[in-house]
Amino acid sequence: MIKVEWLYWLIGLVFVVMAVQMATDRSNPKRWTSAAFWGLLGLTFPYGTGVATAGKGGWTLPAEPLGVAVLALIVLAGFNFLGKGVPVTTTGEQREAAADRLGSKIFIPALTIPLVAIVCASVLDESGLFESGQATLLGLGLGCVVALVVGMLVTGEKKLSVPIHSGRSMLEAMGSALLLPQLLAVLGSIFAAAGVGDQVGDIMDKVLPDDSKYLAVIAYCVGMFLFTVIMGNAFAAFPVMTAAIGWPVLIQQMHGNEPAVLAIGMLAGFAGTLCTPMAANFNIVPATLLELKDQYGPIKAQLPTGVALLGCCTVIMALFAF
Repeated sequence: MIKVEWLYWLIGLVFVVMAVQMATDRSNPKRWTSAAFWGLLGLTFPYGTGVATAGKGGWTLPAEPLGVAVLALIVLAGFNFLGKGVPVTTTGEQREAAADRLGSKIFIPALTIPLVAIVCASVLDESGLFESGQATLLGLGLGCVVALVVGMLVTGEKKLSVPIHSGRSMLEAMGSALLLPQLLAVLGSIFAAAGVGDQVGDIMDKVLPDDSKYLAVIAYCVGMFLFTVIMGNAFAAFPVMTAAIGWPVLIQQMHGNEPAVLAIGMLAGFAGTLCTPMAANFNIVPATLLELKDQYGPIKAQLPTGVALLGCCTVIMALFAF
């Protein structure tokens, strides 16, 4: 049986290998601190397994060193100790020739990832091959591995170091913003555990009139949108707004359809993702990678779509979720 921890260990190993590459890249003026950041991050994956399984028959490791590692990552990123080297890549003429040779075949590796994930989640879920309840996540990881192999076959590349070097260049370009979605999702869990959702719910109880379904729907959808704009991640906003309005008001009091209310509410949060620089990996990093003159260009272009999507979510929930 393939366990989900194995996927996490593989991800950690990739970070460690790239950290070693960074340490040997003299073109990076901050190569040692960059290597320390990504290497330390990679080591937290296997160590985290020992913390998560402590007392459950697995490894038993204290959580305190993991907390120290997180603080070290914050210091390295917060004080701008991350840099990037000059990627060793092909010339523009070589890339144009490769594009002409490959054509639309270049999309085959990218399409392989969702195809493998769908097969694993829908066909192999009950096969006993994967850890129970983890077929989709493991399918996604397996899809990435298969896509790597397919990509090397399609391009004719024989050295594994080449895609790893390319991945490292992308990693250095994105920087610590790569971790922002995970950190914001954790922040949402912390807010939920701290009772922020309950406090917001108490405020809504005092503000919203009794049995006002439409106002409650507006409050939930707009709240998901605004919390996502503030926190940068709909997964961080979801536990707060659902604990405040979605579950107690729309589902328990007004008997809304659970999948409809929660799915549409999450989509309203995703609309907020289009409109915030806090969603750095979606809106700021692409502008940097594409060297756009306006750093906030993607947000300005997406803002009308995000607002329109919020309106659609609100109307759809009000009409069809009850």
